Amino acid sequence: MDNALNVLNNIRTLRAQAREMPLSTLEEILEKMTAIVEESRENVKARSAQQQERDEKLLKYREMLANDGIAIDDLLGHQPTKESGKAKRKPRPAIYEYTDTDGSKKTWTGQGRTPSAIKAALDGGATLESFLIAR
Repeated sequence: MDNALNVLNNIRTLRAQAREMPLSTLEEILEKMTAIVEESRENVKARSAQQQERDEKLLKYREMLANDGIAIDDLLGHQPTKESGKAKRKPRPAIYEYTDTDGSKKTWTGQGRTPSAIKAALDGGATLESFLIAR
């Protein structure tokens, strides 16, 4: 909140400020604040009435659709989607092939952590190109 609004929202600060003001000024402030509060109440009532009217219309339309046997998704033309609706990307193909410490042949896409067998070979002077899969 703004500093001025913090002052208005704190009763102790208001009392301290009010001690230095004449009563006529305080009454003017009260009239202005009352007008602002009333405007705000009217705005809230108007928004509430609009929302209620909208909700009533929606209920009426839902009932009409249900009576006619029409689903909302049919009306909108939506097709049922999978749970998230996000398409998963295809897995990346393996680029490198190596022999693991237990003697089994494995592949690596080149993404993520470097496998320990390749890392050990690289530390020993081998190049990453030596692990490329022949295509």
